[in-house]
Amino acid sequence: MTAARAPRHDDRRRTFPALPPRPSAEGDFAASWWGNAWVESMEDTALDTARLRRGRAYAGGGHVDAITVTPGKVTAYVHGSRPRPYRTEIRLRTLDEAGWEDLLDSAAARPDHIAALLDKDMPHSLAEVAGLLPGPGDLTPDCSCPDDGYPCKHAAALCYQTARLLDEDPFVLFLMRGRGEQEVLADLTRRNAARSAVERTAAAPA
Repeated sequence: MTAARAPRHDDRRRTFPALPPRPSAEGDFAASWWGNAWVESMEDTALDTARLRRGRAYAGGGHVDAITVTPGKVTAYVHGSRPRPYRTEIRLRTLDEAGWEDLLDSAAARPDHIAALLDKDMPHSLAEVAGLLPGPGDLTPDCSCPDDGYPCKHAAALCYQTARLLDEDPFVLFLMRGRGEQEVLADLTRRNAARSAVERTAAAPA
């Protein structure tokens, strides 16, 4: 059996520069439906809406530094009322092997799904497979600040700002769940090649 190709060294760790401030606006914070689903997963379990509002204002005001995404974790330094920023993170579960098999099989079976991902779009039906999008209670915030809110305003700011990353690139969500973009695309390529070989064999004359 041929061993699976190892992912690139940096494929499971991506750091995004700090996003510029954005004007305050009512309604949805993110531009994509999957970005807003990410935000809603934390909003639905927040214990204090005032902290959410402050976190949203922090995100819009450019208080979140560069964001690092690794499997199961999103990390950044967030500036608050003190001179020194706080180290803030959001944790979520990664998919197990069975979950990845279901997700990749579903994507490989639909060429339009792959085309959508390459166009930086997330199909609804694909996102529903294996729990790719976080649900209520799936995101766990943590922060070095003394505030014991759930989430504190710094973690809320990181959550909102992360939604903007997801707007630009849905593969960030795959990385959060455990696998980088190049690894996912390589696996989809192999599955497509295997599927095509089976179809050619079935179509060949006896």
